[in-house]
Amino acid sequence: MKSIVTFDGDLDQAVAGQSVTITFADEIDCSRGDVIVRSDAPCEVADQFEATLVWMAEQEMLPGRPYILKIGTQTVTATVTEPKYEVNVNTLEHLASKTLGLNAIGVVNISTDRPIPFEAYATNPDLGGFILIDRMSNATVAAGMIHFALRRSQNVHWQALDVDREAHASLKNQKPAVVWFTGLSGSGKSTIANIVEKKLHALGKHTFLLDGDNIRHGLNRDLGFTDADRVENIRRVGEVAKLMTDAGLIVLTAFISPFRSERQMVRDLMAPGEFVEVFVDTSIEVAEERDVKGLYAKARAGQLKNFTGIDLPYEAPEAAEIRIDTTALSPEEAADLIIARLIP
Repeated sequence: MKSIVTFDGDLDQAVAGQSVTITFADEIDCSRGDVIVRSDAPCEVADQFEATLVWMAEQEMLPGRPYILKIGTQTVTATVTEPKYEVNVNTLEHLASKTLGLNAIGVVNISTDRPIPFEAYATNPDLGGFILIDRMSNATVAAGMIHFALRRSQNVHWQALDVDREAHASLKNQKPAVVWFTGLSGSGKSTIANIVEKKLHALGKHTFLLDGDNIRHGLNRDLGFTDADRVENIRRVGEVAKLMTDAGLIVLTAFISPFRSERQMVRDLMAPGEFVEVFVDTSIEVAEERDVKGLYAKARAGQLKNFTGIDLPYEAPEAAEIRIDTTALSPEEAADLIIARLIP
């Protein structure tokens, strides 16, 4: 410490409750959210924790969905796992649960997008208590208390690689990108994505198409169609797409991806300008007319639960890079429009 500055002059020491400015003798990059500690008594720093969570929103918690975590004056992006257990507030019994509803209390694991300083809530409520905020509505959805850092947060480290994503892209002579097709079932996402890939292939571009149905035969075979499973479905696909762009590829994805939050999550994984959202805009009436799989008919008859557009909502993009009106454009015309956006 170099000095403790106040309006009335410098101090030799400061105590709780005083408003002071501190200057350092060294050049240190210090900003809002950082924590100053004694060198012989540092607080912990980690990016994965066990915590008790009190859910405060009408909409149930969705494991895997990114939320904003605010702890002290610091905000980070965080995801919550499926609860280890829910607590019965009357008996304190531990109950199995896949999510948390309004006023429910449970113990979960939380991962943040970068390491943060903290202390256990029992030791220091200021550095152990936090809230979760919905990224779309900015509403506070939960409050929590950190128990401890998970051991894996200290044992897993990022490995630097000599051949980076720029080198991969340069070898392929192209700019990596994720072209994210979203829309209702039957809107024509897969048809248009397939044509786009064929045209890019003919132009000598290195591509890969991730299709919603195909992914569920392997990587996401274990997932159903509940809201929580849909969130996890897109999270996994987003991570795969990110790895493929690191390899220098142009990745095309065709998924209903009904929630704006998860589409934003994938966008945030990518470098600026690498995520191109394509909204294949088709009314549900037209989609039902094209129902070659018979899915809408089954959903209308109650034989297919959790079907987007019937008993689950679809959140249309508000600012997609490309909007395709399939009642006005043929699949070939739509593909040409997308190619023109990708390769000016």
